Amino acid sequence: MGNRLSKIATRTGDDGTTGLGDGSRVRKDDARIAAIGDVDELNSNIGVLLCEPLPDDVRAALIAIQHDLFDLGGELCMPGHTIVTDAHLARLDAWLADYNATLPPLKEFILPAGSRAASLAHVCRTVCRRAERSIVTLGDVQDAEAQLAQTPRRYVNRLSDLLFVLARVLNRAAGGSDVLWRHDRGQSDVAADIE
Repeated sequence: MGNRLSKIATRTGDDGTTGLGDGSRVRKDDARIAAIGDVDELNSNIGVLLCEPLPDDVRAALIAIQHDLFDLGGELCMPGHTIVTDAHLARLDAWLADYNATLPPLKEFILPAGSRAASLAHVCRTVCRRAERSIVTLGDVQDAEAQLAQTPRRYVNRLSDLLFVLARVLNRAAGGSDVLWRHDRGQSDVAADIE
């Protein structure tokens, strides 16, 4: 690891730039910084989710994911450096398979609702999708010799799926179930909702 920060208020970013892990400086609105920021926001939201009562296995998975996201931020911060690997993807795939096996099949869309923990998992999912969009954008703007590896994009794509599944798991752990979108709602239902 490069230099560890011993003080936080360095004032080096006062000019609207920030340093990358390779020592270069870029504007704070650079696509790379947007992607790093979205991954950091996702990690912070998972931290909020971890404040909730959770099943032990879900807690352990989320803590491992937080470490992965920190690694992912490091990879994004160092152009050309690889930290997140196929092993990270395989672990997400295994969790997805295990948790999906415990859930009934979906026959309707579900709303991002239910228990507080499930709702927070849905917030994490939507932030994860934004991080994915930022990483895709970053991959599009990179020059030929500094192309972004595909693993970060794949990781956040699968992670958003896992967060959706975990929201379903957390609703059941709280004694509830999925909150279904009612496609058959009529105008009288809408009017009743307003009153």
